[in-house]
Formats: sequence, structure tokens, C-alpha cells
Amino acid sequence: MLQDALLAWIHYLAIFLLVVAMTAQTVLLRPTLDANTIRRLAIYDRLYLAAAIAVIITGLLRLTLGPKAIAFYMSNPWFHAKMAFFILIALYSIPPTLAFIRWNKQLRIHPDYVPDDTQVRRARRWVMVEVHLLILLPLFAALMANGVGFD
Repeated sequence: MLQDALLAWIHYLAIFLLVVAMTAQTVLLRPTLDANTIRRLAIYDRLYLAAAIAVIITGLLRLTLGPKAIAFYMSNPWFHAKMAFFILIALYSIPPTLAFIRWNKQLRIHPDYVPDDTQVRRARRWVMVEVHLLILLPLFAALMANGVGFD
């Protein structure tokens, strides 16, 4: 019981950290970025990656060591919906990550580099899609945990 509670707590902390990183990226992605903001975006992107990895690891630990059998999750359509959306969000995170890497590379070559507003808007759009998709994950988790859809 204590093990499950601790795993859940760490899992939730990782999720909150993921949300913080996504929120920071959303706030920072504004027209007329400066060099410092570009560097901060890269830091938050690495934090996002670390949080996502922590979410996956703690989720797998809850799946294998938790009180509910793996069969509960594997037969639950909401679990699969949650995993599909998590993967979709991860895929949507690739374009902004690549943009942040490019911008930082340009910044090392040209210290006065600033991406144009179109590039910033494009990266922000990808992050905003991630944020909006993320809203559904707690719903899927609640439906899964409560066995909704199983008669």
C-alpha cells in the first residue's frame, strides 16, 4: 500500500513538472525573443524531456508493481487512449525541440541571433497543441481508474 502511494506521488510530481515545463515554454514563446529567452527555452525543453521520462518510468512501475493487475490496464480502452495521447503529445513536442536546438546553434554562431516571428509562432503553435491534448489525459485516467465503459 505504501509503495503504491509513493509511486503515485512521484508519478504525479513528474506530471506536474511536465506541465510546468510546457507552461514555461508557452509563456516564453513570444515574438521578439532575446538570447537569454532562447537559452531558457532549451533548459525548459530538457526539463520537459526529463519529466516525460520520469512519467513513463513511474507509470511503468505503477503498471507492474501497483495493486491492479496488468490485465486491468491492458483490457481498458481508456488506458490505451491515455497512452495514445501521451505518444501523440510526445510526437508534437519534436518540432519545437528541433527549433530550440536550431536557435541555440545559431545563437552560438551569431550572438545577436533572434528567430523571426514566423518561426516563434510555429513553435508556439506546436506547444499549444501539446497543452490542449494534455488536458484530456486526466479525464482518460479518471475514466480508466473508475472502470467507465465496462459493464
